[in-house]
Amino acid sequence: MTTSVEVAVPRSVSDPVDVAHLRKVLDGPWAEVRDVHRDKLDDRFLPVYGESGDQARERISRLLTELPVELGMAASFPTEYGGRADVGASVVASEMLAQVDLSLMVKAGVQWGLFGGAVLALGTRRHHDAHLRDIVAGELLGCFAMTETGHGSDVQQLRTTCTYDPETQTFDLHTPHQAARKDYIGNAARDGRMAVVFAQLVTGGQRHGVHAWLVPIRDADGNPMPGVTIGDAGPKAGLLGVDNGRLSFDHVRVPRDMLLDRYGQVAADGTYASPIADDSRRFFTMLGTLVRGRVSVGGAAAAATKSALTIAVRYGDVRRQFGTPDADREVLLNDYLAHQRKLLPALATTYALHFAQAELVAVVHEVQGSDEPVDEHRQRELESRAAGLKAAQTWHATRTIQMCREACGGAGYLAENRLPSLKADTDVFTTFEGDNTVLLQLVAKGLLTGYKDEFGSLDGWGRASFVAEQVREMVLERTAARALIERLVSAVPGRGEEVAVTDRGWQLSVFEDREKHLLDGAVRRLRNGASTKRDRPFDIFNDVQDHVLTVASAHIDRVTLEAFVAGIEATSDPAVAALLSRVCDLYALSVIEAHKGWFLEHGRLTPARAKAITALVNSLLKELRPQMRTLVDGFAIPEAWLHCAILREEADRQEAMAAHDQFPTDR
Repeated sequence: MTTSVEVAVPRSVSDPVDVAHLRKVLDGPWAEVRDVHRDKLDDRFLPVYGESGDQARERISRLLTELPVELGMAASFPTEYGGRADVGASVVASEMLAQVDLSLMVKAGVQWGLFGGAVLALGTRRHHDAHLRDIVAGELLGCFAMTETGHGSDVQQLRTTCTYDPETQTFDLHTPHQAARKDYIGNAARDGRMAVVFAQLVTGGQRHGVHAWLVPIRDADGNPMPGVTIGDAGPKAGLLGVDNGRLSFDHVRVPRDMLLDRYGQVAADGTYASPIADDSRRFFTMLGTLVRGRVSVGGAAAAATKSALTIAVRYGDVRRQFGTPDADREVLLNDYLAHQRKLLPALATTYALHFAQAELVAVVHEVQGSDEPVDEHRQRELESRAAGLKAAQTWHATRTIQMCREACGGAGYLAENRLPSLKADTDVFTTFEGDNTVLLQLVAKGLLTGYKDEFGSLDGWGRASFVAEQVREMVLERTAARALIERLVSAVPGRGEEVAVTDRGWQLSVFEDREKHLLDGAVRRLRNGASTKRDRPFDIFNDVQDHVLTVASAHIDRVTLEAFVAGIEATSDPAVAALLSRVCDLYALSVIEAHKGWFLEHGRLTPARAKAITALVNSLLKELRPQMRTLVDGFAIPEAWLHCAILREEADRQEAMAAHDQFPTDR
């Protein structure tokens, strides 16, 4: 007996799409911020190909001080200090700078996001009044000294100490050994005059966990302060304009009032006080205030991906290769199915992640832009979402930019065509602002509900005693459009093979089912491990680490799809909505196709349905082929910002060839 496989419910994309309307949808609520960057960032802000590291640092340092005041990287600061109190604008501004020059974006991010952001979030009024105006104006350049050589991702176990002496009312900041050296610190090697330094606070012989201090590292002449050793991190693969350095402290005296003491205060006599009694909870509360940096890194990676895709798609629309027996001209690269298989699924994923990022920025703006106390559950949900999307976007950038480089052939390897610098500059994004593997574990931990608070950091998973009964069933955390998603899922007509794979509710339910199944399996394995390895808590978690990482990835796939669906629902232009719906189909079915082994193994797909999905993906590629240029034009990247020679040269060459074909008398 043969089972029929229903595959398609048409969503027409035959109607012309107004690129201006598509751009409006993608620009979102901070369209004005995007437009002012497009207007104000002229050719002098573009990368310079072939410059040395010293030349790049000199150029980027100069440009940082020349950024037009209308731009928004400092927008998150209060108006009284020169900002606009607009958190969302600051994140969107970082995305726009990333499309111009990633070194400039990172340099600005260190200055206003990390350094200035830490002073704002962790300091109190006296720190703000003393320093924020100069930080916002770019007159006090600083750095963010958290990462240590030996404990890069394990921030809670930093080895640098800052010990209070009540007799002098100063802290003794000390690097006890080489592994405690602050490493990879942006702005440290050349320009930073002050650093926010993270260290273990010790007073009265007792440790109170990681805190942050404002520490001068250079004097007015640029020389290191007494006891401060500054080194250069050395040559890097990319981001040549960012002066990454190393900092060590040899019993440096830091005045008591330089402790950023919003969450922990030390009195003159050395008495410690905090509004949060638990060291671990206090630590994560402090780090939670800095989540915007992680959101910005993910957004910047996505912006670079859009630039690479724009170059590759536009090149594929003019570059011809090989002919056919029935045609006089060679075939455009974008007309080959293999080329479409490279570019279009990546483009669909980029669109999906764009809507997920937009939703995340809106949440960050709401949570951090309000004077109201932040709900702890909402804050943790925000941190988890930011961690997961940062990992997804930066890994997607690494894969896609490399693919775009290959799609442009040998030309894609030339510096003048932008792709090599995009590849080199974004590669480290998978590592900084949190290593992606560690971040996915953070996401997984948030999904495994029911843990006690004393589990603390991810590393605490291996140290805390595990009680199997503390792991309960998953409570699904939905994205903003809860009602819409639930309505679509509940409206799925029929079951299994009866439902078209383009049914949006079916797609959503499949993503949700995969996440739940994976999580249930991880919970069972944790329980089994707890019953047999109760005295080996590290092994309990280590044995299922691969599983929990897969859970986290499935979770991010789901929330990304839900955000895309919500974005389409909010689109008022019918033609744009129809186009986005087909792109969303391609995203959803490409993810299912990529994991078809899992779906087949667990009985979620039959072989016939799995084959039908592959056939439908190929059909979608052909349907979307005429819209490839429209989709990248929707990103509205100014022509000059692409800074790519082959787009100009190939267009000129094709015009010449067309003219030659039309008037062949000179043959």
